[in-house]
Amino acid sequence: MLSQKKVLIVDDEKLNRDILIGLLKPLYTVMVAKNGTQTLKAATRSDTRPDLILLDIMMPGMNGFEVCRRLKEDEVTCNIPVIFVTAMGTTQDESKGLALGAVDYITKPISASIVQARVKTHLLLKHNSDLLRQMASVDALTGIANRRAYDTGLGHEWQRMQRNSESMAIIMMDLDFFKQYNDYYGHTEGDDCLQQVASVLAGVVQRAGDMVTRYGGEEFCALLPDTNQTGAEKLAENFRAAVEALQLPHVRSQVSSVVTISVGVAAAVPACPLSSPRDLQVMADTKLYQAKKEGRNRVVS
Repeated sequence: MLSQKKVLIVDDEKLNRDILIGLLKPLYTVMVAKNGTQTLKAATRSDTRPDLILLDIMMPGMNGFEVCRRLKEDEVTCNIPVIFVTAMGTTQDESKGLALGAVDYITKPISASIVQARVKTHLLLKHNSDLLRQMASVDALTGIANRRAYDTGLGHEWQRMQRNSESMAIIMMDLDFFKQYNDYYGHTEGDDCLQQVASVLAGVVQRAGDMVTRYGGEEFCALLPDTNQTGAEKLAENFRAAVEALQLPHVRSQVSSVVTISVGVAAAVPACPLSSPRDLQVMADTKLYQAKKEGRNRVVS
């Protein structure tokens, strides 16, 4: 379990990095950064985000205190535990580091056993905290992310895409005539239908940063960072086709003999005239409404 955890070692001195790498690489996936800028970049990217950061204080440019402050102020990185590993050993230094949000403080020269023990302890605590957050963010019926996870992820990714001036997309999906499905087949079959649809939708996305959620009732939503309009439209059609390919009978549907979905797509770079993620959400909702109005079982973007 812990062997798969990622530890980011941050120190501008190669000797210090090598010592920590030697201690931790046999136990965890180890990444390195030489300065604050590299640290923040690694921490904010979903594919390189570490589970724990070992952070030096005295570095050129942005010092460790400032790096820690920025990590804790960002919703994307605030839950990453930070352990200061530094030669600055006064009580005032340690108090400052802990006040900024660090979970521990280790002074140099380091003890190998102390470093390994504290890293293990804080990775276990992080793992348990992540499990609790995950449980609170999973839809009980379908097992995919819920509306709470979506709202949180939307805020995070909006900030990240805004910083990087990159496009993000939202895809809204609604099962066609699902009330009629429930009325005819019963709620037990309706729940089974939702579970199968959720599973196939989640299977369409391939990137770790993409999120498919149950938005509410028979409505699903995909949150897609680093995705432009063209990419979102292709994925939206894949969603639609995947649900249709399930071939779940729906004799009360007015558009098909099987269960289908209507899909609305919106993509943009978070900037004017979009002032908030809510604006992009409204765009996707509007397109979904248009898809229903135009006859359902289709993608509108």
